[in-house]
Amino acid sequence: MNLALWIVAGLLALVYVTGGVGKLVVPKEKLVAMGPSAEWAEDFSAGAIKAIAALQVLGGIGLVLPALLGIAPVLVPLAAVGLVLMMTGAAIVRLRRHENKLVLVDLVYLTLAAFVAWGRFGPEAFTA
Repeated sequence: MNLALWIVAGLLALVYVTGGVGKLVVPKEKLVAMGPSAEWAEDFSAGAIKAIAALQVLGGIGLVLPALLGIAPVLVPLAAVGLVLMMTGAAIVRLRRHENKLVLVDLVYLTLAAFVAWGRFGPEAFTA
């Protein structure tokens, strides 16, 4: 179980950090033009998109770095809960925009983050 949690957390960290950095460096107009998976950005200001991106980067880092360094590993499940909340918001935005196929992707990420939160708060918690 511990190995599965590390693998899922590592993959999620990679996805969130990569996606967040991409959103931080790409202007809103280019992001919207990237295709159907990024059209949600039309509904947000450039500043809000940058804030979302920063939260993605911090959440991704929070999934692995505290445990790797052994400094405040309780931040791992807290980061996972934050990403669950973020993906809940993402799914709501997709539903409002009638992007039903993309909602499934958001729900997969939400489920994986919830698995990490459950595992790290519960059976495989980092204890001193």
